[in-house]
Formats: sequence, structure tokens, C-alpha cells
Amino acid sequence: MEELLYKSTRSFQAPVKASEAILKGLSEDGGLFVPEKIPTLDVSLEKLSRMSYKEVAYEVMKLFLTDFTEEELKGCIERAYDEKFDTELIAPLTEAEGAYYLELFHGATIAFKDMALSILPHLMITSARKNNVKNDIVILTATSGDTGKAALAGFAGVEGTKIIVFYPKHGVSPIQEKQMVTQKGENTYVVGITGNFDDAQTGVKQLFSDKELEKEMAAAGFQFSSANSINIGRLVPQIVYYVYAYTRLLAGGKLGEGEQMNVVVPTGNFGNILAAFYAKNMGLPIAKLICASNDNKVLYDFFATGTYDKNREFVLTSSPSMDILISSNLERLIYRIAGNDADKNAALMAALSGEGRYEITSEMKAQLSDFFGGYASEEETAATIKRIYEACGYVIDTHTAVAATVYEKYKAKTQDGLKTVIASTASPFKFTRSVMNAIDVKYDAWDDFALVDELSKLANVDVPGAIEEIRTAPIVHDKVCDKEEMKAVVKEFLKLA
Repeated sequence: MEELLYKSTRSFQAPVKASEAILKGLSEDGGLFVPEKIPTLDVSLEKLSRMSYKEVAYEVMKLFLTDFTEEELKGCIERAYDEKFDTELIAPLTEAEGAYYLELFHGATIAFKDMALSILPHLMITSARKNNVKNDIVILTATSGDTGKAALAGFAGVEGTKIIVFYPKHGVSPIQEKQMVTQKGENTYVVGITGNFDDAQTGVKQLFSDKELEKEMAAAGFQFSSANSINIGRLVPQIVYYVYAYTRLLAGGKLGEGEQMNVVVPTGNFGNILAAFYAKNMGLPIAKLICASNDNKVLYDFFATGTYDKNREFVLTSSPSMDILISSNLERLIYRIAGNDADKNAALMAALSGEGRYEITSEMKAQLSDFFGGYASEEETAATIKRIYEACGYVIDTHTAVAATVYEKYKAKTQDGLKTVIASTASPFKFTRSVMNAIDVKYDAWDDFALVDELSKLANVDVPGAIEEIRTAPIVHDKVCDKEEMKAVVKEFLKLA
């Protein structure tokens, strides 16, 4: 197979192999790694429709990770998609109100981040061996709620790694926080920061580009890598489930081969919908990519105007994983519509870093016709949860409800009747209070775990193991710091101070 190399979105430096891009996480110039070209699916959709999730994963990922042997890649896939998931299907589809909900929350931490973060540690350790890396890999990540726990669960106890997670102390749900601060494992470290997710993410990026810290770490036998969605090792596994979803609809006679479908994705950091865009460019018959935002509608405004502007009030919503004003993965799309021009992209990213905004040209905007941007208010999100529950007994979480709301608006505006897959990115059990309040305000007075049990009855679904295990779990991590103290905290954990 022809080797696929990866280049930076911000410079014309020499491209690197997939394993090198996974290890680095972020390019030295601050850019993100993108494939030199998007490969085309080389197995028919009909043939893929007869394969399991693991088999589909191999057929998609082999095209992107060309320096992995078949044995290495299949080994990573086998170890990732095992009994950690509560269904052999890995990502089942549920039909409700005429749409197909792609349930991406059946992994260890009941959110879609498990789909990629269950395989990333194996890709990373394999990459380290392939590149003769002797240092311990220190995973440094910022989370708006779900990435943190999924990364912790993936890397806990993995030899040759340590993981440090920063999260906004008052910007995640109680269940999300409990999941993180009860994480076991001597190689894990969780820190709340007195700021929002963008503060945490900016701080992590600064640490990655700190050359003095890099030297200190190297001398002590450490090197940074990233588990955030900017890592290409996160993005490639996400492409798989869109291909899988289409082929399940094909297998079930819901779609004819080659018939198009729409995809709706609740979006904060843009990685999940970018994966769908990559799947489309591989030849998957996707028509519209419907980008759903909450009240932090920076992406909605971008698709409407061509101007990306983070200079606005940061809103804390009931869908906290989307409470983001800097959508890091959008850079990969900007680079592409800029004609793969690293200088042009770097100038736009410098404007974002400096003035907090940039504007794309009309020629670039014309290339975004595959996308439709929409947003849902808090009231609309809650109303959608209640409506779908009352209509068919199906309970969705707040992020999925943002997507479902935007899909209804899209249909009303366009009368588009194509079959549509909605990415259901988290279990309702992860956001029980918001979900139960949406169904009936009487639940507001209830205790968190009483709500969990009531939700189980209402939805006729067992309480996930991820929730059961934190009911009585002791707090292991209670560190809180200001955003300016992040470097000192990292040095303390690595005993560099």
C-alpha cells in the first residue's frame, strides 16, 4: 500500500509518518497534522456491510496508518474494542422519530470519546516502539468533561506512560467530575483549574511549545504527547463509526448502496464532525454535514458569516462538552479550504490568537457548501429531550438533544427527506440532572444517584457500569490551581520541581 504521510497545517516542513504524527500530537510549529491526501475506501460498501465493527475499523484505519503492519493495527483494534464496551455492536443505531441515533456511548466512560481513546494508548505505545522512543510518554490534555475521563481510563496503568488532565473546576457536570477525580492509577493526575475550558486548552498548548520545559523533561526521561482531539490518532478512529453507521443502514435495507445520508453532529471542538467530513471525502455517500452548536454558537456564526470570532461571552450550558469558543480542529478544515496553503492558514490562526477573530475569503466560504450550521438554546434542548421521551420512550442526553433540535430546524428550513444519522455523543446517565429536569422539573430536588435510578426506570435501561462504580468511589484527586500555575503543577507531578 502506498505510504500516507502527514504534514503540518502551519508550515512546509518535511512530512512525517503516521506513527510520528501520533507520538508528537502537535507539530513543533503549533500546527496540526493532516494527511497529504484523503485516501479512498478500497472495499465496497456492500462488503463492509457484512463486517463487524473491528473489521470495518481495520479497513478504514489501514488507509491512514500505513506504517503500521497488519498485525500491529489489528492488535491495537482487538485490544481497544473488547469487553470494555457493553455491546458487541460497539456503536449501535437506534431509530427514533424518523432519525437514526448512532449511540457512541457504550464504552468505559459512556461518552463518544471512548471510541477513539480506547485505541489511542495502543496506537501510541506501538508508535513509540516503532520509533525507538525510550522516554516515558506524558499525556497532557485539557478536557471540557468527556475527553479527560476517557483518556484517563485508556492510559491508566499503561506501562511507559503518565497522564495529566486539566479540567475547568466549575465547568463540567457532577458525574463528569466524579468520574475523573475518582480515577485510580499511579500514572494518573487530575487537576481542576479556576477558569474555563479554553483557558485549560490554551495552557496545555503553551506547555507543549515550552522549549525549556521540554529540555528539563527530556533530561528526566519524559516527553509530552497529546490525547486531545488534535491528535491524528484520535481523529482517524472517529472516521470509522460513520462508515460503520452507513453500512449498518445498508445491511438493514434502510439505504440502497450509493444512496446518500445526512449526518448531524453536536459540535464543540469540531473533531467529531471533521471525521464525518473525512469519511465523505473517502467516498462515503454523505450529503449534508449538519453542525449543531449550543448557546456558545461560534461555529454557527462562522458558517453563517465566514467570520470566526471568539470575542463573546462564554456561556455555561447543560451541554458542557460543547462549551468551547476555540474549536481547535476547525484549523484542519481551514487549511484545506485555503488550498492546503500553510502560510495562509498560519496567518489566520495568528489573527485568532492575536485579535481573537479571523475572516475567510468568499472563495474559501464557497467550499463549505457541504456544511449546514444550526444552534439550539437551553430551552429548546430541554424541550427536545421531553418531546422525544414522551413520543417514543427514548431518552437522549443534552448534547444529543442539541443535535436533534438543530436537525428539526434543518428539516423545517430545507424539507430535506434524506435518511439522517444523529451522532449521540453521551449517555443520558452522564447528565442525569439536566435530562431529568427536562422531563419533569419535580426532579430538581432529588439527589444525583436517586436520579440515576429513576432514569433507569423511565428509559428501561440498566444503569451503566461507569456510573455504578463511582457511587461509592473515594476521591483520589483534589488538586485545584490557577491557569498560571499549570506549568508548576506538571513539574511537581513529574518531580522536576
